[in-house]
Amino acid sequence: MQKVDNPYRSIEAKVLEAITETPTIKTIRFRPAEPFGFKTGQFIEVTVPGVGEAPFTPSSRPSLREEMEVTVMKVGKVTARIHELKKGDTIGVRGPFGAGYPIDEFKGKEIAVVGGGCGLAPLRSLMYEFFSRSGEFKKLSFRGGCKNPQELLYRNEIDGWAKRDDLNLRLTVDKGDPTWKGNVGVVTTILDDLDMDYPRAIAVVCGPPIAMKFSTKKLLELGFKEKNIYLSMEKNMSCGIGKCGHCRLGTYYACKDGPVFTYDKIKNFPSIWD
Repeated sequence: MQKVDNPYRSIEAKVLEAITETPTIKTIRFRPAEPFGFKTGQFIEVTVPGVGEAPFTPSSRPSLREEMEVTVMKVGKVTARIHELKKGDTIGVRGPFGAGYPIDEFKGKEIAVVGGGCGLAPLRSLMYEFFSRSGEFKKLSFRGGCKNPQELLYRNEIDGWAKRDDLNLRLTVDKGDPTWKGNVGVVTTILDDLDMDYPRAIAVVCGPPIAMKFSTKKLLELGFKEKNIYLSMEKNMSCGIGKCGHCRLGTYYACKDGPVFTYDKIKNFPSIWD
């Protein structure tokens, strides 16, 4: 975990671009006033002056310290204001917080990445990290799903991923349209062909709680071990430093002890998917 000297300190950042991804999701690219690094899976707090702040997992490359991106769904007051940001606007960022993915522990293993909906945003950063270390992993598969083709994030970019020799990729939508030529159904319908040594493989899951719940159930049925299923439990995070208690997860705080947890550590806590 990257150490934060002063967790309350916010760094000024200038908005470089606001990219419309879907009718409800935008990616904000910004430049902090000083280099700002993070480990994939960690999160940051974004402050909109006069409005408030909210936590987001960066969707950009971890190796890029001069610029950063967050992909934001419009769901409340702060996110609505973030959607109004334009080039030249000023925001604040603090962090990074939490524990990221233990990438070094994945070396030499087969990896399945499963994402649903806006869960593709933090997984984009993870995929950048995997691509930068191509050759270190035995096999890499990506399975992604969303409600409909219009809700698919990073469509052009993911088309490029599909052409990579080091990635097995399949996508699905809950409801197709005339433009969609791929699978139709929830993301669990495209997990059967992962073709891995399941007891030794790694799975990474991120998305809406309901998608994570049933994806985890399916992965267990396939033979993945509980200790090898990594979940991004980001819901209800607020302060980012374990003070407010909003993100309490059994004996853990998602913001301090996570947001990345293996399933075996949290499976017995009640209401983890609520």
